Amino acid sequence: MLTRPTHGRLFNLPFIILYTMIKHDPHTIYGTTILSIRKGNQVVIAGDGQVSLGDTVMKGSARKIRTLNDGAILAGFAGATADAFTLLERLEAKLDMHPNQLTRACVELAKDWRTDKYLRQLQAMMIVVDKDVSLILSGNGDVIEPDDGILAIGSGGNYALAAARALSKQKSLSAEKIAKQAMEIAADICVYTNHNIILESLTTSSK
Repeated sequence: MLTRPTHGRLFNLPFIILYTMIKHDPHTIYGTTILSIRKGNQVVIAGDGQVSLGDTVMKGSARKIRTLNDGAILAGFAGATADAFTLLERLEAKLDMHPNQLTRACVELAKDWRTDKYLRQLQAMMIVVDKDVSLILSGNGDVIEPDDGILAIGSGGNYALAAARALSKQKSLSAEKIAKQAMEIAADICVYTNHNIILESLTTSSK
């Protein structure tokens, strides 16, 4: 079981089951769900297109995945959308300070997120990946790296995670196909997730 760190800290976990489900405030606009798969020489981030305000669908084709550092880094967000964009801007600033050091940039952001009075109020989570590493950033000041390369956040995160883990056992399926099928399953179950799936991928350094 994880203990909450005082400052940003990197955890290596065999699997991710924490920080995935989001409690929805009826007065806040939310985006969900994000899934990342790292398999073979490919890492993929997939996100659905639904943005919700309470029990109302505000948009069905939102793009919750962003490219950073000229396409070298992919970031996907879930949670309050305005807060997520603030965090993405902060992450870009950290990457400018620590170029080509994604893990360090994320740990530094997590420290600020944990200790800064303003940032502590932000209600969002992020998955960020590059060719070498996949990470979840949480508002608790944690930076989490899974051992199996599968991460998910958002209201449908646990459904996508379970589906992806099961599908990953099929050696014939690529990371992109696993992500697509797992997100479709999550969309069938979670009312805050739709079938408008957007995927981005990178070629990894491992095979």
